[in-house]
Amino acid sequence: MNDIDGVWKRKEIDSPCIKLCSIHPAERICVGCFRSIDEIGIWSQLSTDARQKIMQELPSRAPRLQKRRGGRNKRLA
Repeated sequence: MNDIDGVWKRKEIDSPCIKLCSIHPAERICVGCFRSIDEIGIWSQLSTDARQKIMQELPSRAPRLQKRRGGRNKRLA
């Protein structure tokens, strides 16, 4: 689809990537967007419905990642 400015735009769900890409070693999900490695790898090939389903699941994955136990917050406690 061409937009008024001549740029082609797709009607699909954007990636939840926030460019904080690191896979949690135990949970095997990205600490930035909470997707699995497999989901990240096939994101561009997924249908809109499949992306939407994953997007709905992401907030429930956040609690699986524990905050660091050390660092500044540990010293202040």
